[in-house]
Amino acid sequence: MNAQKTLPSYLEQSQQVRERFDRMKSREVILKVKSLGKTFETQKRETVALKDINFETYRREFLCIVGPSGCGKSTLIRILAGLETQTSGEVLLQGKPVRGPGRDRGMVFQGYTLFPWLTVKRNVMFGLEVNNAGRLEAETQALQWLQLIGLEKFADAYPHQLSGGMKQRVAIARALANQPRILLMDEPFGALDAQTRTRMQAHLLEIWRKIDITIVFITHDLDEAIYLADRILVLKPHPGEVQELIEVPVPRPRQMDQFISEEFLTTKARLEELIYSSEAHGEEGEEPYPMMMRLAEVGDNVE
Repeated sequence: MNAQKTLPSYLEQSQQVRERFDRMKSREVILKVKSLGKTFETQKRETVALKDINFETYRREFLCIVGPSGCGKSTLIRILAGLETQTSGEVLLQGKPVRGPGRDRGMVFQGYTLFPWLTVKRNVMFGLEVNNAGRLEAETQALQWLQLIGLEKFADAYPHQLSGGMKQRVAIARALANQPRILLMDEPFGALDAQTRTRMQAHLLEIWRKIDITIVFITHDLDEAIYLADRILVLKPHPGEVQELIEVPVPRPRQMDQFISEEFLTTKARLEELIYSSEAHGEEGEEPYPMMMRLAEVGDNVE
């Protein structure tokens, strides 16, 4: 029997990858999170959701954030967006504290947040007009963004006439129309089927390559994180703390056949080790699964 091939360390990087990270780290820091904490209080108890979160994101970096359910990923990105207030610490965007929502940040959620009564074009125009762009200017820019995402033919369609993937492409265009410095994405492809999700990942990478944007992307999907990210921030649960910040050793440009490469597999193995370990699941004190009654004939085994 052939021995199983040993994967290299996820810390090993080719010269091409090392040089890419050197270039990335030579750029300005767009986002800086310092000693961030979030505690939710009720009349009966306090729940620490995030504790001492520290990281930096460089200009044009693609950062993914992963972790077990309940680790505070969505809370973190809502704080970055200014939709929620931290209990301690600070968030700096280009050196300025984040005090609330602003046009310097775009946000894309998992749910389809388009206005159903507006056409695709008017959805993309909405933020531009709110920020005092004239009607003609807003329309011109909206059509340019729709061309970028390949949906200019659907400019006069309504959201209910679009597929799920098309709706999210419009949501991305709407978020980018105000030319934010950073795009925040909270599991934007989580509700899509596998085939559409794969296409959307490729669309997003193509958009990211063409414009000056930094992306922070929340996902549960480890393959998706490795495929998209420059670096992956791994959070612990209960409370959410930074467990590790991984530099993805997979070369760019990314291709689907890299899913079976050594660099991809060794990175996924490390993520699984961090996220699915007994520490990550907090097995201490957990209740065991209850014994279940057998409801099938004894001789009718499926295994």
